[in-house]
Amino acid sequence: MHTKVWRMDAENIMDKDLKEAAAILKAGEVVAFPTETVYGLGADATEEAAVRKIFEAKGRPQDNPLIAHVASIDQLKELVTCIPDYVYTLIQAFSPGPLTYILPASDDCADNVKAGLSTIGVRIPSHPIALAFIQAAGKPVAAPSANVSGKPSPTAAEHVYEDLNGRISGLIDGGQTGVGLESTVIDCTGEIPVILRPGGVTKEQLERVTGTVMMDPGLVKSSEDRPKAPGMKYKHYAPEVPLYLFAGTSQAFRQYVDKEMQAGNRVGVLMSDQTAAMFTEEVYIHKLGRTIEEIASSLYDGLRFFKQANVDKIICETFSENGIGQAVMNRLRKAADRVIEE
Repeated sequence: MHTKVWRMDAENIMDKDLKEAAAILKAGEVVAFPTETVYGLGADATEEAAVRKIFEAKGRPQDNPLIAHVASIDQLKELVTCIPDYVYTLIQAFSPGPLTYILPASDDCADNVKAGLSTIGVRIPSHPIALAFIQAAGKPVAAPSANVSGKPSPTAAEHVYEDLNGRISGLIDGGQTGVGLESTVIDCTGEIPVILRPGGVTKEQLERVTGTVMMDPGLVKSSEDRPKAPGMKYKHYAPEVPLYLFAGTSQAFRQYVDKEMQAGNRVGVLMSDQTAAMFTEEVYIHKLGRTIEEIASSLYDGLRFFKQANVDKIICETFSENGIGQAVMNRLRKAADRVIEE
């Protein structure tokens, strides 16, 4: 299969190219496109055969539900049977944006989008290219991250091409994404919203708008049940080199890395800019940024950084779980082969 690439940016969306990409999607094929979180792998959410191609391209488990991306609140309403009042409040505050709502599903989407559940995840992305693409398609677009299942999500078109070239029909190259982590997923089927996956909108931000917000217990303890949202059950975001997550002080982190190197292990180290100042040039490091927002934005690129490097393992420090740090640590725990606690 030939993967066609269209290059455009949010300031200069090529109408002809966008229509061509949308026509390919409407013909039942899959097309990757940028969102403000990560690149998504899109298919017509109303056609089961088209959605099946997402699972085939990614190697994704069939019981892992997808998120339907829509361009407007009216389009969202068509996919669900009821919307609690607090959801309208959240939509006004955060949509378009990196927030996915789990709601009772109508019959408008294919069953394999919902993975056999009675609910569906829906969001309105804020990326101009994503919105224009969905509008051109005229249909809801099912779109998980555009990577091989279980690997780090793509924040650049190069990541998508590396993983899926020849396995998908098209790729809209819109440059680097912004948030760098997937959307927050909240279960809105009860009286109180429940976070199923932390992401670009934090718990604190949600609570300032709607009051009490709960965290799903599955974020701490995995379940064998059918997952209600992406990222809940299976190992995700893992680099091709084993990842060790170090929980301890910066000094202990430095000592652990030194011990690994003295033992003859070839290590790559992921850390903040501040921690990197403790290391000398002989250590193979990749800096993620100074603020937790910068770390979130560059995390997946960092997890992919050592793929071609001659290292035996990646050692990553842990970060504060305030704000979007909760989503950063959720992704790192999902990706890690081992957590070292000292």
